[in-house]
Amino acid sequence: MTIPYFITKHTFRIVAKILWRHRLYFPERVQVQGPCLIAVNHASFLDPLAAGSFFPGSIYFLARKTLFHGFLAWLLPRLQALPVDQDNPEVSTLKRMVKVLKDGHKLLIFPEGERTWDGQLKSSGEAGVGFVAAKAGVPVLPVRIFGAYEAYPRGAKFPKPGRVSVVPGPLLDFGTFPEESGLSGKELYQAISDRIMQAIAAIELPGA
Repeated sequence: MTIPYFITKHTFRIVAKILWRHRLYFPERVQVQGPCLIAVNHASFLDPLAAGSFFPGSIYFLARKTLFHGFLAWLLPRLQALPVDQDNPEVSTLKRMVKVLKDGHKLLIFPEGERTWDGQLKSSGEAGVGFVAAKAGVPVLPVRIFGAYEAYPRGAKFPKPGRVSVVPGPLLDFGTFPEESGLSGKELYQAISDRIMQAIAAIELPGA
């Protein structure tokens, strides 16, 4: 873990606890041994740190390619962020994501591909997510964040106080999914991505 990663992670945990009563449910579910694809709903700029800061050690993230300039060109790689072109995802980027997982690391992704405009989950995910899950052959951990949209929605200039809760679901294993589904190629990848989105949508906020 780099020094910038350590400082960013723990500073966010302190600030988030004060501003958003930041809480993790089922903490045992983030204690995943070995590589794992962490699939999270995307409603706010807060999401990467809101979910990622609870995982032990360090994990990899994705960040828009356009952010890698100036000071962020130095900082983002040290926060283990991988550049991605959201409008035209490159196959090389997907292969790099697969390599990160096969090398034994954890990678946090947003299957929806972009932040929601209205706080609602998409019913379908990006096929590239299914490609990464299929090729890497690692477990997928669905995670749903509640309250991030209300605290810092798309288009807002500043965040506001509230409650942000992170709820991991049970691990998903797609090891035998290709044989069971009878699908291949892009149809298979899309089906895996949609199954991940269904798992995220099924997660409920305890006590709500």
